[in-house]
Amino acid sequence: QVHLVESGGGLVQPGGYLRLSCAASGSILSIRAMGWYRQAPGKQRELVATITNRDSTIYADSVKGRFTISRDNAKNTVYLQMNSLKPEDTAVYYCNAPPGLPYYDWGQGTQVTVSS
Repeated sequence: QVHLVESGGGLVQPGGYLRLSCAASGSILSIRAMGWYRQAPGKQRELVATITNRDSTIYADSVKGRFTISRDNAKNTVYLQMNSLKPEDTAVYYCNAPPGLPYYDWGQGTQVTVSS
């Protein structure tokens, strides 16, 4: 069974940056497309970034140009570099397979709060 553990969230001022990490218990990230999702209070979970097994990347319009998804296969980890953060980026962030592929069990997520 694969376990996903997200980390790296925190409180940051608008315009600041954070780097989130998603570590998997099994050697699956290097052969799978993976995505970062977020869920804000009272809203549905949304996909913000995807990296394919060939390292192609896709971003939601709301984060394009500010967020970068990447992977380190040796560490079995996927990252989300978030720059120029805005209050509307406040959410719990999760990693998992992108839509269309079987999901793993969802991790606890990591809270990102953007506030002055």
